[in-house]
Order: sequence, then C-alpha cells, then structure tokens
Amino acid sequence: MTARSMTPPTITPPRRNRRLGLIALVGVGLALGVTLILSALSDNTQFFYNPADVMAKGFVPQSETFRIGGLVAEGSIARTGITTTFNVEDFERPMPTPIKVTHNGQLPNLFREGQGVVVSGRMIGETEFYAEEVLAKHDENYQPKIDYQDEIAS
Repeated sequence: MTARSMTPPTITPPRRNRRLGLIALVGVGLALGVTLILSALSDNTQFFYNPADVMAKGFVPQSETFRIGGLVAEGSIARTGITTTFNVEDFERPMPTPIKVTHNGQLPNLFREGQGVVVSGRMIGETEFYAEEVLAKHDENYQPKIDYQDEIAS
C-alpha cells in the first residue's frame, strides 16, 4: 500500500451548504454591525426636558447634567459682567414659576427674549438651573446677515 491510500478521503460539502454558511455568516455580521451602530447612536443622542416637566413634583432626571428646552421669558434677561441670568418658560403648558437659569460665558448671537433656547447643565435649587451651555433655537426661515465685499467698500 502506498501513502496515498492510507489517508482517508476528504469530503467537501456541496456548494449549497457552503452558500448557506456564507449567507449565515454575512447575516450575523450585519446584525452585529447594526447593533453596534444603534448602541452608539443611543449613547450620543441627547434629548431635552420641557420646563413644566422639570418643575413637576417627582421629577428625577436620568443624570445630574441634563438639558431643558423652552422660551426665554420676556423681560427676564439680566447681565452682570459675563454672568447672564434669565427665566425659561414652557412652550406649551403654563408653569407656576419659571426656571431661573444662570450662565457664565458668551451667549449665542440668536439669544434674545421670546426666542427658543436649549440649556445644558444642572439644577442648583428648586427653581434654579446652572447652564454650562446655551443653544439658541431658530426656525427654518433664519437667514444669517451676509456682508458682501462690494457693500463693505461703499
């Protein structure tokens, strides 16, 4: 007997089985990729609370730092140096007392009374919020002022 006849023959699976295995492998890889993408998106998605929800009894935020979205109350903006305080009211529901927001730093150009705002920070009292970041909201009709070169020269 020769060495060739001593080794058992190798059995190759039919093409159909290899194709099914490849499809299953691609399916598992695709499911794993979709799972990773969705988990990354959920970690980076930040929603904001309405001021009326924050002022409701029993409100507990998911973390110490969170966002509040509402309107800057008319006549409530007060500036002292780089510190700005203003009140935030709810868009839709009446509130017994507005939330007093304190922010140290520069505010966005669109920030003004009656304008939508999203503040990110933490509560420092029953009705007081310290904002680390202030974002001014605008509608789809917003057009920034453009200074064209020929208008500047004249």
